[in-house]
Amino acid sequence: MANTYTQLYIQTVFAVKHRHGLIQSAWRNDLYRYMTGIVQNQGHKLIAINGMPDHVHVFIGLNPNQSLSDLMKNLKGDSSKWVNENRLTPGQFAWQTGYGAFSYSRSQLDDVVQYIENQEEHHRKRTFSEEYIAFLERFGVDYDPQYVFKPLLD
Repeated sequence: MANTYTQLYIQTVFAVKHRHGLIQSAWRNDLYRYMTGIVQNQGHKLIAINGMPDHVHVFIGLNPNQSLSDLMKNLKGDSSKWVNENRLTPGQFAWQTGYGAFSYSRSQLDDVVQYIENQEEHHRKRTFSEEYIAFLERFGVDYDPQYVFKPLLD
């Protein structure tokens, strides 16, 4: 074949280190715009981004020229650096190690976008931990519960 054609839709989910609710509404949209720029500058298409004070969902059309792990390393590293350089949190900001990544078909795009856009509504009914475990189970991902999250710190 002369050209490469792909249709790769991935939702990533990742938490603030120790799941502290550090993402404030005053700067959340600026963070999402910055993260959107990172995704787009890496050659991917950002479809939806939203989250809660302790985690973020990023839904992308993945460009196969870069691995998902490299994109996530850049996305999490550069956005942490941006938060810290702008002194948006009282201490050092970092994302928790690791992330979840879940693939979807084109027919599921609208449902995934709607789910991501309605994070506040979803989290009135379940915690982030419950949501994340539900993703792992729905997608048949083998996991050891003791290693899903680092313990919460006071």
